[in-house]
Amino acid sequence: MKRVRKAVIPAAGLGTRVLPATKVMPKEMLPIVDKPAIQYIVEEAAASGIEDILIITNRGKGLLEDHFDRAPELERRLSDDPQKEPILQEIMNISKLANIFYVRQKETKGLGHAIGCAREFIGNEPFAVLYGDDVILGEDPACGQLIRAYEQFGNGVVGVKEVSPQAISKYSSLKVEPIGENYFRCTDMIEKPKPGEELSLYSILGRCVLPPEIFDILDKTPPGAGGEIQLTDAMRTLARRDGMTAVDFTGKRYDMGNKLGIMQAGVEVALNHPFRAYLKELCKTL
Repeated sequence: MKRVRKAVIPAAGLGTRVLPATKVMPKEMLPIVDKPAIQYIVEEAAASGIEDILIITNRGKGLLEDHFDRAPELERRLSDDPQKEPILQEIMNISKLANIFYVRQKETKGLGHAIGCAREFIGNEPFAVLYGDDVILGEDPACGQLIRAYEQFGNGVVGVKEVSPQAISKYSSLKVEPIGENYFRCTDMIEKPKPGEELSLYSILGRCVLPPEIFDILDKTPPGAGGEIQLTDAMRTLARRDGMTAVDFTGKRYDMGNKLGIMQAGVEVALNHPFRAYLKELCKTL
């Protein structure tokens, strides 16, 4: 079995749910305290053993590339002040997290289409997908949890959580049966189910590990929900044919595609910073 060493981060969305902030600023660059959201995702991939990362972008997202590049002028300015050595090292280490490549999704045709853009980069290897909207924070990287499941079971893996009955129509719904610990066997799924179509309240939330066969399946997958090529539809074919493993991962997931998720991430990450004392005092006034 080939090791999972490559990852794809789809980051070509337009960020319409968080306008006007994303009119110019890519939503993946919105900060969570002192780091942009996408840096947390790249750090998770790197901590999971991923070596090569392909970020799927589109027009207007050059800031993503600049962030993970070296910044010689800034580095020189920081190096002139010995007291700024820690921040200098932090800035330089951003470009060393992984080998990062980029490709543009020239048309916004859905997540499945975006993943299809990675075919040449992936080749004939299994790979991880980390959705650009989803930041997952925890001691054990979520991507790494899925990779371990892939190594144990040898089939495609999806990261799942239970969502509320009211929220399931916004996500996917999976047919699952427990196989031990936080693992389930998944044999079917549906994207954005209508009332009565739900298979369970377990939904894919931001992470999966896929075999290279997914590209051939995507080629034959017609447009689905929203008129877009849905990755979930391609994974459904894989689940029905071969079965997949669903991992109820540990860690807190933040949806960076909506305003509440962005605020939750900022406030909760701030609790690990000096802002904690300020927030405690602020809460007394509410």
